[in-house]
Amino acid sequence: MFFFSLTNFSVPFISNLLTSLQDAPVIVVVMVFFMAWLGCWLPIALVLLRLLHWQPIKPLQPEQKLPLIVSLYLLAPLIVWGVIWLTNSSFSDYGVVANWAMLGSLALGLGLGLVSIVMLYACQFWLGWCVFKELNIKQIASILPSILLVALLVGGIEELVFRGFLLTELEQDYSVWVAAVISSVIFALLHLVWEQQETLPQLPGLWLLGMMLVLARICDRSHNLGIAWGLHSALVWAIATIDTAQLVTYTGKVSEWWTGKNNKPLAGVAGIVCVLGTSLILWVLSVYF
Repeated sequence: MFFFSLTNFSVPFISNLLTSLQDAPVIVVVMVFFMAWLGCWLPIALVLLRLLHWQPIKPLQPEQKLPLIVSLYLLAPLIVWGVIWLTNSSFSDYGVVANWAMLGSLALGLGLGLVSIVMLYACQFWLGWCVFKELNIKQIASILPSILLVALLVGGIEELVFRGFLLTELEQDYSVWVAAVISSVIFALLHLVWEQQETLPQLPGLWLLGMMLVLARICDRSHNLGIAWGLHSALVWAIATIDTAQLVTYTGKVSEWWTGKNNKPLAGVAGIVCVLGTSLILWVLSVYF
């Protein structure tokens, strides 16, 4: 009897929810997505914080942040799938397809991202802004695979959410560039969740990075997230490897506003020039190839 009562309640509720979301303004769908993502993650986060013996009076340590970030990111595809089910759309609408074209685009993005970072640090080395610690190069082989896996996870999930779901939904009500600006602002601001002091100087650079990744999706002739995913993952992979192995030391020859405040490339002129240069390459590829 209880089962039938529950069924009689749940079926109309789900039907009404489906109809409401399909007819709702884009901003409502976006808000439902982020609220559902946060709502599902908070209980998991509370359990993890308890297991990690976190004390409210102390800031989160890197080893405590990692399980929280991983759990948050692993939930995202499930929430996107929920929105897809409710709105009768598909992952391909958000630029995720399982084919060779996606794999080729991913490889292209990875290559472009790595070349961009190599050029960034090569120029700074040539200008005398930084030096490489050759003794630490031996550490790279042991940490590259694990950092690559994390970078692919971070890059893939963030592209699915911001250049896949969010950008696509916003394009229903706005032009592509207005949608790009809004999604990139949200992309930049949400990085404040984990670290405010170091993230604040990076906000302009993070917004510009978001715009570059929008361009990466637009210029992909297969209309998938492959180039954006690969580019994003390559940047995370390279910078995390450099930081973990402590490969670079800045000489102090110029202000950190040139090289990046708190040693974060996106918080400096050099990093922003790198993003602009990569964006120019993407535009050339989209126009002439």
